Amino acid sequence: MAYTLSELQTDIRNYTEVDSNVLSDSVLSRLIKNAELKVYREIDTDQNVHYATSSLIVGNRYVTIPADLRAIRYVQLKDTAGNQYYLEQRDTSFIAEYYSTPDTNAVDIPKYYANWDETYWVVAPTPDKTYAITLAYDKEPTSITSTTLPTTANPASTNGTYLSNKYQDLLLYACLVNAYGYLKGPQDMLQYYQAQYNEALESYAIEQIGIRRRDEYQDGEVRAQLNVKPPSS
Repeated sequence: MAYTLSELQTDIRNYTEVDSNVLSDSVLSRLIKNAELKVYREIDTDQNVHYATSSLIVGNRYVTIPADLRAIRYVQLKDTAGNQYYLEQRDTSFIAEYYSTPDTNAVDIPKYYANWDETYWVVAPTPDKTYAITLAYDKEPTSITSTTLPTTANPASTNGTYLSNKYQDLLLYACLVNAYGYLKGPQDMLQYYQAQYNEALESYAIEQIGIRRRDEYQDGEVRAQLNVKPPSS
């Protein structure tokens, strides 16, 4: 069963035994969004992979970063003849040295890219002609707090996210950890839900970066270490 925002808010209040006078919608909105961001930062998943296309301009070494970019996965170029090239990532000091070297061919097919600042990344050499560029990157996650119910005018909108629709337990436990921290609740309850969150996160990681990215025939089954206590004698 998928979580809607209202269902998640109700469960958080029920589990913490606190009503909306303390955990208001605005407070829960921040706690939930922080919980979502925590999950997204801890596990690399395919759900946030996005692809953007643009063009490199002749003589311009800088490319505008998409507003929702969190991390670049790869950069691919294609010329008018259909030839494809993958750029290698370097740091900005490498790019600076590249352009400061007198015998470097500074105008050619770009081979390298680097994150320049929060707005631009830079390529080297400077493009000698126009290239179509495909950027694969991790985008900012969509929060359940910012979604709306489907309507006749907008049937494509949704009342949930990938996390809330498929991994409700993980989202709930992450929210409860934040909620008990906010409420300065009992430490034993905070520790309990932290342990539940860690367990749910482990199974989430096995599926996302284990099973989803492996071929069972070629790589074998994903196996996890079970923390089972031996029977007492």
